[in-house]
Amino acid sequence: MNEKRRAIYPGTFDPITNGHLDIITRACHMFDEIIVAVADSEAKKPMFTLNQRINMVKAATKDFSKIKVIGFQGLLVDLSDELDANILVRGLRAVSDFEYELQMGYANASLKKELETVYLMPTLEHAFVSSSVVRSILNFDGKVEHLVPEAALDLIKCTR
Repeated sequence: MNEKRRAIYPGTFDPITNGHLDIITRACHMFDEIIVAVADSEAKKPMFTLNQRINMVKAATKDFSKIKVIGFQGLLVDLSDELDANILVRGLRAVSDFEYELQMGYANASLKKELETVYLMPTLEHAFVSSSVVRSILNFDGKVEHLVPEAALDLIKCTR
């Protein structure tokens, strides 16, 4: 029996960046289906609403046949059960990311042994790009065209 290799790429995507898109592109080479799970994450006080972030991710990934975009709240282990997906994809830019992601990976594994986390590094070109950097620049009406996918940029401009 040949099962689909389905992975979840969770995050707040506030907003989606070229770094996120880089991870998505490379994950598509590894898996049959990638579910980009946009976290509600009100605790992080996102700049954009959940629906705006979902729409940005959908716009940025519209040409990817392996991508499905959903919103979610709650535990990733519960979402993985709902979606029948036991692989998480996470991006790592720096040592600080590694410490946090390692902790989260172990916490998830403690809740569900079958849940595996795959860590991907973005290309060097995108290693410094983060949503928080983009938000900081946006707060000062700076240019972010080189940091976010063009389709998401159009939606960002509409919301600002």
